[in-house]
Amino acid sequence: MAIISNAVTIADAGAFSASLGAMTLIKTLTASSSATLSFVHGTSSVVLNSTYPIYKFEFINIHPATNDISFQFQGSIDAGSNYNVAITSTHFRATHGEDASSEALAYITGGDLAQATGFQLLAGSVGNDADQSLSGELFIYNPSSTVFVTHFSGNFQSIAHSDRTNNQYPAGYFNSTSDIDAVQFKFNSGNIDSGTIKLYGIKDS
Repeated sequence: MAIISNAVTIADAGAFSASLGAMTLIKTLTASSSATLSFVHGTSSVVLNSTYPIYKFEFINIHPATNDISFQFQGSIDAGSNYNVAITSTHFRATHGEDASSEALAYITGGDLAQATGFQLLAGSVGNDADQSLSGELFIYNPSSTVFVTHFSGNFQSIAHSDRTNNQYPAGYFNSTSDIDAVQFKFNSGNIDSGTIKLYGIKDS
């Protein structure tokens, strides 16, 4: 089957053979007053190993039960028994208020980790009004490597409790050459009231 415009063939079926299926949906989790959402390799059809070199998490309208809190994540090297891998990271944010105040682009010193085993900040100051939530994406690179550390990078858009738009950029690495075989997401206080997280595997180009 070909795509034709004004009698000119733009592409035929063969043109798509290399790109179709490059990103594969692995698992969708939907929160409902959930304390955590976890993706554990080998559990409930989750794949998080050498099958894909890149894994992408998509976050859609993650709404907290508690006001003015932080959304965060950590990895595991023991199939989710513990989420406490040493992380070194960085975090910066662009912000702008609904009233045209608070314009800023700044490094967030409280959002980074330095060889620490706590949860990594993804989006801070998230509000729990009906019109407040967060969405975004997080990439994890080659989590099954036992030669190199595992890198991650993300981009999150959230509405703060003070009616500001926050565009936040966390990035860093798990400082371990053990394979990262599970990832957990949660707020630092209260439940995930609602929202969806999708996990995709991305093949080599």
